[in-house]
Amino acid sequence: MILGLPKILGLLPLIFYIIVSFKGKDMLWVVLLSVLLGGILTGQTPIDFGNAIAQGLGSFLGLIGFVILLGAGLGELLTQTGVAQNLVHFVMTKTGVKSKKQVIIASMTSSTLVVALLGSMAGGNAILAPIIIPIVASFGITPNALGVLLHGAGAAGLFIGPFAPPVVTTMALAELSYGKYMLYAGVPLAIIVLVTTYFVALKTQAKYEGIESYAKEDIVNENDFVENGKSKKATITFLIVMLISMIYGIINKAGASYVIVVITLTALIVGYVAGFKPEDSLKAIIKGSSKMYWIFILFVLYDPFLNFVTKSGAFDAIAELIKPLINSGGPGIFMIVSTLIGIFGVSGAAVAQEKVMHTMFLPILQQFNFPMALWAIVLLVGSQITSFAYPTGDMVGQMGLARSKDLKSLVKNGLAITVVSLLYVAAFAFFYKF
Repeated sequence: MILGLPKILGLLPLIFYIIVSFKGKDMLWVVLLSVLLGGILTGQTPIDFGNAIAQGLGSFLGLIGFVILLGAGLGELLTQTGVAQNLVHFVMTKTGVKSKKQVIIASMTSSTLVVALLGSMAGGNAILAPIIIPIVASFGITPNALGVLLHGAGAAGLFIGPFAPPVVTTMALAELSYGKYMLYAGVPLAIIVLVTTYFVALKTQAKYEGIESYAKEDIVNENDFVENGKSKKATITFLIVMLISMIYGIINKAGASYVIVVITLTALIVGYVAGFKPEDSLKAIIKGSSKMYWIFILFVLYDPFLNFVTKSGAFDAIAELIKPLINSGGPGIFMIVSTLIGIFGVSGAAVAQEKVMHTMFLPILQQFNFPMALWAIVLLVGSQITSFAYPTGDMVGQMGLARSKDLKSLVKNGLAITVVSLLYVAAFAFFYKF
């Protein structure tokens, strides 16, 4: 921090970002100001700013921004080839989905399952979003509500997927079987997130219905549907390619970068089967991607924004303020405080957060002979609820995939999930007989 200012003041850019975003200001402008504020507080030079943005281009957030671009491009191609219309026709006539509540549940279920299988929320929902947007748009679901449900349902998938990084990491650190992990941590937290998200999504839908909506070109009019031989073949090809790609990704534990290959390959193959020349398929991808250029720039800026807050030492300062409570409160207080430090005091990727938490608290863990099943709850909640407690890359990413600009609704859902999750932790802390 410049001028020897207290580390805790390093939170000012994040506080500014949250407050101004809640007022509905343009997010790109807000995050740019937040980056500048964070850079000034940590004494960054103009050269440092340039280097930070360059790193943002090659960061995980930059990757997710690019994936969002491609996802929007794939959605445009699916519309032009008639695949989107076929999928909507199938959902509306074959699955029995007839109401907004049913399509919300169907979308959440799809997101949870795809993310659980792929082990990547960014990757799974990036594949899913172009498929379900024409469907939810046809039912009148708003981008605001879809952003909420993609974030919540996708996160729930990460808590239960047998090969998902958070699951594998938590099981390894807590030395638990998959069954015991699911019983104490995975399933309860997934239920908390899904139920909370469902009701917040309904409330969000009711609030913005008639105010926000998808563009007319995103909405497929099922009444005008005419089955076409080429589009039918393209639809079958699309489903087969996606299925094979998902199975391959699961077997090889592919990450978010694999989605770039999946989307590009799928678009070219589906376009070819539908009678498109390669250049026509690429033009469709570019046309669809152009709608999402702003989110890519946002993500590139979001990386240095978070890095500057971390560099200030603000997260470490929060941890130091809370840490003394642990030694005097016993196992129950230790459980609550270590969870809070995980959520608010440890930054970085969720898996890295778990490792930091485990290393930080291992001596106290051994001192109390703390039950490993309960420690799995602490690790999972402490690392995963961070993405709900305040706007992180995951939250903004799912908002972008839904083509929404409504961060406020996602933050509200995140805060509700954070509160209920902490109540779950507190229930064990106060009522479990250590």
